[in-house]
Amino acid sequence: MTHARTADHEISPIFTSRWSPRALTGEAIDDRTLHALFEAARWAPSANNSQPWRFVYSKKDSSSWPAFVGLLNERNQAWARKASVLIVLLSKTTHVRPDASEATPLYSHSLDAGAAWASLAFQAEHSGWRTHAIGGFDRVQAKAVLNVPDGYRVEVVVAIGKQADRAELSAELQEREQPNQRKPIAQFVAEGRFGFED
Repeated sequence: MTHARTADHEISPIFTSRWSPRALTGEAIDDRTLHALFEAARWAPSANNSQPWRFVYSKKDSSSWPAFVGLLNERNQAWARKASVLIVLLSKTTHVRPDASEATPLYSHSLDAGAAWASLAFQAEHSGWRTHAIGGFDRVQAKAVLNVPDGYRVEVVVAIGKQADRAELSAELQEREQPNQRKPIAQFVAEGRFGFED
């Protein structure tokens, strides 16, 4: 049984309807749909238009699928193997600015990649697909398996699929298979100066 989310201020329902289920059907995702998600990510805001995000993906049942699933820790493998696609999100840590000839550190690379991931997630929600960002995976192994050069940070793995019945999950995961709530904005927004008690 899922718990409804209620916003304290008027916003688009896409923000409260998006959540991260683990029960997925394994239904195939077509290239047109998948590329629409990447197109949404393409238009995310980024510092100096650097666009540091990079997405490397594998569709279920493709030749690369076992290697992608193998990057996940055992608990995540148990449910994510039923995703339609797994995407590894990377960010480029340097950028050649428009008025420069050499690369310098891009301090917002992870922030910008996060904006691209959020854009992808909301487009997926709009299109009837579910997303789940996964932090439990081997980042060192991901760089090796995906042949990622130096100068890139491995951020997260994203599972995408159609939502299945929670009964497909283990008893432990069934208990967690519901939208979670959020802190009130007063706990993370302050005017004038930092005033939070974490």
